[in-house]
Amino acid sequence: MVKHIILWTLKDEFSTDEKDKIKLGIKEGLESLTGRIPGLVDIKVNISGLESSTVDLMLDSTFEDEAALKAYSVNPAHVEVADTKVRPFTASRACLDYEI
Repeated sequence: MVKHIILWTLKDEFSTDEKDKIKLGIKEGLESLTGRIPGLVDIKVNISGLESSTVDLMLDSTFEDEAALKAYSVNPAHVEVADTKVRPFTASRACLDYEI
């Protein structure tokens, strides 16, 4: 199994209300991939960090293996969510992939 963790910071140009809507859209978009991506075991997006957080949201996903993670990255359903709900709104992205 492989964990795929992403941390994002949203662009500063958005108001708090806009950021809340953007985070919800990212959560709904990515979590909607459940059952649609071969090898994707679990996917959750946390949009409710504490005030001590230095990022806006986190993706926590699990894949059967590294090959499934690589296939996910180019899967059209994932690319559509990334291109419409994530990339236009994020200023920074950090990723950690590891075997469990």
